[in-house]
Amino acid sequence: MNTPWKKPVVVKLGEPAAETVIETTQAAAWAMIEDWPVEDGTLLDRALVICAAVDAGKRKPEEARHAFVDAAAEAGILVRA
Repeated sequence: MNTPWKKPVVVKLGEPAAETVIETTQAAAWAMIEDWPVEDGTLLDRALVICAAVDAGKRKPEEARHAFVDAAAEAGILVRA
């Protein structure tokens, strides 16, 4: 789960919002669980499921990255992917 992604994703998290670089599925999962600005979202739920599947060896890390980017866009916090 802690395998680095080929390309990091930058999101704005926290209060006040600061740019945060996410480089692994593990970091993405923690960000979505601990620091996400919204608690509900279809793409958020999907990304969390895919991150868990990566941890179980059933999906690839880049699938988690793509799902994370979608969830960040849904939450309005995506800076660059």
